[in-house]
Amino acid sequence: MSVPQKYWLLKTEPESFSIQDLARAKRKTTCWDGVRNYQARNSMRDEMRVGDRVLFYHSSADPPAIVGTAKVVRAAYPDPTAWDRDDSHYDPKSTPDNPRWFMVDIQLERIFDEPLALASLRGVAALAKMELLRKGSRLSVQPVRMGEFEAVLKLAGG
Repeated sequence: MSVPQKYWLLKTEPESFSIQDLARAKRKTTCWDGVRNYQARNSMRDEMRVGDRVLFYHSSADPPAIVGTAKVVRAAYPDPTAWDRDDSHYDPKSTPDNPRWFMVDIQLERIFDEPLALASLRGVAALAKMELLRKGSRLSVQPVRMGEFEAVLKLAGG
């Protein structure tokens, strides 16, 4: 029996890693490393599967917006940036034998012709319960309902 496809939203600051950076990556694929929130980590480690679809969101942008889609191409595995003392994501409590942090690999599917600004999403009835639009929502890895994902694609023209 196959596991149903899930949908996610991944937040990134475009100065750190943008969808254009993903487009330039080898095979338009990258690891999604540096997640240091337990709830976000648990979603990646326990729930994300190869084939899941992703909304790519630029936070701390002007305006913050959903800018495209990607797909998960490698399920969760230990994030080695946690073991690198020179990396900003270093965590001395994480070791290769007992990893605390995980990452997935994603591959670009599409860059939207026009970013879907956060403010414009607030008025879309199909997105009324979307985690991204919930007051105080700050998670960098968020589940998205299939209907929400489809509504975003429709807004993006596809």
